[in-house]
Amino acid sequence: MRKNNFAVVLLLFFALGELYALPRFALQQQDRCIDCHVNPTGGIMRNENGWFFGKNVVGMVSPRDKELAMSPKIGDNISYGFDFRTQYLYSGEKKRSDFQEMSGSIYTNVDLSKKINVVARYDFITSFWEAYAVARILPGDSYIKAGSFTPAFGIRGDDHTAYTRGGDFGILSATGANGMLYTPYYAESGIELGMNLTDYANITLSAGKIRMNSILAHDPSFTARAEFTPHVGSVGLMFGGSYAKAGIFRPDTPGGFDYVNAGTSFYGGFFGAGWDKLSLLAEYNVGDNYVGKDIASSYMMVEGSYRIMIGLEAIVRYDRLDRDSDISGNELSRLNLGFEFFPYSFVEVRPQYRINMEDPSVDNDAFVLQFHFWY
Repeated sequence: MRKNNFAVVLLLFFALGELYALPRFALQQQDRCIDCHVNPTGGIMRNENGWFFGKNVVGMVSPRDKELAMSPKIGDNISYGFDFRTQYLYSGEKKRSDFQEMSGSIYTNVDLSKKINVVARYDFITSFWEAYAVARILPGDSYIKAGSFTPAFGIRGDDHTAYTRGGDFGILSATGANGMLYTPYYAESGIELGMNLTDYANITLSAGKIRMNSILAHDPSFTARAEFTPHVGSVGLMFGGSYAKAGIFRPDTPGGFDYVNAGTSFYGGFFGAGWDKLSLLAEYNVGDNYVGKDIASSYMMVEGSYRIMIGLEAIVRYDRLDRDSDISGNELSRLNLGFEFFPYSFVEVRPQYRINMEDPSVDNDAFVLQFHFWY
C-alpha cells in the first residue's frame, strides 16, 4: 500500500455496521440466517430466536432467564433492538493509535399480522436508514418485501472491509483498495421477491433504484441470488450464486470524469461448510464495467474459524482484489488474524491483526480492537 495519512488507515479497518447473522453461526447450528433475523435475507434486527441465541448461547457467561428478566418485545406485536460498535486502532505505517466510533443502530419491528411486518433501522452515527415491509403471503412461507433495503448478494458477512463487500469504502480508491458496491451505506428503494423452493433451497429476486448521488444512479437495478443449505450428516453446507445488474454510471476511464452507462454487473459464487467447532466460508465475484468501462475486476474472500470454547473463536481470513484482470502485478491481498470473544451476553470483543501483502513490501500492518454491544 502506498503511504497514506492516518485517517485513511483508520477507515481501512472500519468494519462498520451491525452484527449481521454471522454465516458461520448458521453453518455450525445447521440453520439459516432467517432463523435468527426478522429480515428474510439476514442482517439488522434479530427475532426472538436470534435474541435468545445472543443472550443464552453465544456468550462465555450467560445470565439465563432468572437473572435477566428482560425481553426485546414491547407488547405483543412490537419489538426493538440496537447495535453499538467502537474500536481502538494502531497503524504500523504511522506508528500512531486512536479511538473511533463505528456505528450505532436502533431497530424496531411491528407485526401488523401473522403474515405482515414492518422493519426500520436508523444509524445515529452515520445517519443511514432502512425501512421496509415484508408480507409472507406466498406458498411455502415465501414473501414480498417492499421499501428501502440492502439487496441480497453473496455472503452477507459482518466485516465490510472484505473486498467482496465494500472494501475500504472507496477511501483508498487511488491505490485500488475499494471493494464491491455493497458498503454499509448501500441500499435500494424497490421490491424483493423471496421464494423458498424447499427447506434447503431459496431464491431472491429484487429490482429497485439505488439510493445514492443522482449523477451516479440510473434506474433500475436488478439482483438475483440462489442459495442451497443441505446437511450431510453432521456437516452443514451452504452454496450458491449471485448476479446483479447495477443501474449506475461509471467513469469511461479509471479516474476519469466523463460518466457513461457502461452496463455495470457483478456475478459470482459462494460456499460454506460447518462441522462441530470448524467452519469455512469462501466467495469469489467478478465485476464488469465497475472500475471503468470495459474493465473486468475480481474479488475474493476465504475465511476459516475454530471455536476454542464457548464464547471464543479463532478467525483467519484472506482477502484478494484484482481491479483490472488484464493487468498483471496489480493485485492487492491481506491476511487477517484474530479472535472473537463473547465474555458475556450481548458483549463482543474482537482483536485483529492485519497483514497487508504487496510487492515491494511496506511496513503498513495494523492492529484493531473492536468492542460491540447489542440487544
